[in-house]
Amino acid sequence: MKKTLSCDDFLYEVSKYENRRGQFSREGLKALFDYIVMIEEDTGEETELDFIALCCDFTEYKNLKEIQENCNDIETLEDLEDRTQVIEIEDTDRIIIRDF
Repeated sequence: MKKTLSCDDFLYEVSKYENRRGQFSREGLKALFDYIVMIEEDTGEETELDFIALCCDFTEYKNLKEIQENCNDIETLEDLEDRTQVIEIEDTDRIIIRDF
């Protein structure tokens, strides 16, 4: 049995993980939700919510500069997109990437 989640449902479900608070901003969680929905629509496959796995697979950064501090060979957003999945957070400089 599966349950379809709205963005608000998703935000509520992940709020239960108190030890993971602060890993993603609210805007980041919304962007991650939209990304998951897009993948589901593209593949036709439903995704089971596993927030711990999402926390292990994705990291939110304040901006590209913060990523560049950790990865010397990333000069542009395009360089980053060539290496991993990138989720830009609307109306901010924040970025979520799939960890590599």
